[in-house]
Amino acid sequence: MAGNSFGDIFKLSTFGESHGPAVGGIIEGCPAGLKIDSDFIQSELNRRKPGQSAITTPRKEDDSFEFLSGILNGMTLGTSIGFIIRNLDQKPSDYSHLEHSYRPSHADYTYDKKYGVRDARGGGRSSARETACRVVAGAIAKLFLKQFGVSVYAFVKQIGTIVLDQNFDTLNLDTTEDSLVRCPDPEASQQMIAAIEQAKKEGDTLGGVIQCVAQNVPAGLGEPVFDKLHATLAHAMLSINATKGFEIGSGFSGVSKKGSELNDVFGLDANGKINTQTNHSGGVQGGISNGMPVYFNVAFKPVATIMKDQQTVNSEGHLTVLKGKGRHDPCVLPRAVPIVESMTAMVLMDFMLLARTNRL
Repeated sequence: MAGNSFGDIFKLSTFGESHGPAVGGIIEGCPAGLKIDSDFIQSELNRRKPGQSAITTPRKEDDSFEFLSGILNGMTLGTSIGFIIRNLDQKPSDYSHLEHSYRPSHADYTYDKKYGVRDARGGGRSSARETACRVVAGAIAKLFLKQFGVSVYAFVKQIGTIVLDQNFDTLNLDTTEDSLVRCPDPEASQQMIAAIEQAKKEGDTLGGVIQCVAQNVPAGLGEPVFDKLHATLAHAMLSINATKGFEIGSGFSGVSKKGSELNDVFGLDANGKINTQTNHSGGVQGGISNGMPVYFNVAFKPVATIMKDQQTVNSEGHLTVLKGKGRHDPCVLPRAVPIVESMTAMVLMDFMLLARTNRL
């Protein structure tokens, strides 16, 4: 199966299915001598794990991880890092009714057509359970970036029709974790939570938008022409389950502006360092970071599994009715925040390592 790896130098390959014995991964290219904070990695996994609150899936997984190689006495060896996360709360029987039926807007039909066989237990490899592996690698990338003062924050900007209409630089992003829905504005947060609770009560689901901000990103990251920084970020984000859109900087709203309104004019900061007076570019120009904050939005669709009966077809081509049942999130966005951060950190770390190869 192709497509199991991400990254050039800092590379993650993952394995495992939603209701198999475990998921895990192999990380290559991590430099030797990086101090590993296992408590921090676990805290990142805890942000993604199921069963956090009444607005997430009731599946219970402690998401404890175990390193199998590449680390000794809390320090990376420069060799491949192997790790595993065991699946403890498996309930394959919850999906027995799906063995021959295709769930609307899921990967059931497409996996069947591609491979001629599929794992009906929660979607198997197509399940978001795989993203736990990305969070482990992303946490290691965050530890690497921290040495250079680079930070990555993501937060929920929109759920359904409720939009947090504030620029990230006016928000206290340190308060994001205080909210069940991971929105740093208390008023918008409560409205979002109420909307999710109502959708859950109705047996329905909601989508939304996550915004991610990377601060103190050095200028010069990106590999034109095909591996531009924003192109690779888009690849990373759209590889996450349920994503349907990506925009960086002004994004689609910028098309209604004139060039004179949208251009980021260069200037100097108080220390004489070159910067731009605005940041409509989202910190990337010509596919290369310019030293300004890198920020972008990721759109997530409503969860495809709803607690309502839906018409579908089975593998024999007969129409049938699919009963809504199982353990699922009414909205994936709160748990997707650490996944977005992790993929961003992995991209930035990879480009920082690649940058070392570009000049003497």
